[in-house]
Amino acid sequence: MKEISMHILDIVMNSVKAKATLIEIEVEDSSKKNCLKILIKDNGIGMSEEMLKKITDPFFTTRTTRKVGLGLPMLKESCERCNGKLTIDSQLGAGTRLECFFERNNIDRAPMGNMGETIMTIINSLHDCELIYTHYTDCGKFSLSTEEIKNILDGGDILDSSVLLWIKEYINENIRELSTN
Repeated sequence: MKEISMHILDIVMNSVKAKATLIEIEVEDSSKKNCLKILIKDNGIGMSEEMLKKITDPFFTTRTTRKVGLGLPMLKESCERCNGKLTIDSQLGAGTRLECFFERNNIDRAPMGNMGETIMTIINSLHDCELIYTHYTDCGKFSLSTEEIKNILDGGDILDSSVLLWIKEYINENIRELSTN
């Protein structure tokens, strides 16, 4: 994948398929530490130890429409290419925690991509699931919660196109502000 945000989208779609009711995404983008860390946690059905051992094998997939699963293997390879690593912890019935690290200034690191668009797409795919997105930089943090947005909307539809477009712009504006301070 050409952008890290697309990896995030792929992983979160796995969490949705795993019947998560809460998904948390944390991005830490630090020039001072020369790191880009992504943490995705869910409270879905989790994975068995056997599945966890196979999950980064490109010839293993739970999908029935094709015989390869490239999302996690490609993310692992992207991390390692940038002097980083991918770790996945999961337990059946307890959810999954995925953390990846990239050396931020590595020439092979893919760009972050449009996180506003990615989060907007994720929210549009959620049913009976809440999302918490937090973005950290050396200058501070920004956080967004679908539960808080729904409370503000007071019965309005978070999936309304004008709300989704506002969310996209709100995220991108806050990330830009954190990046320029």
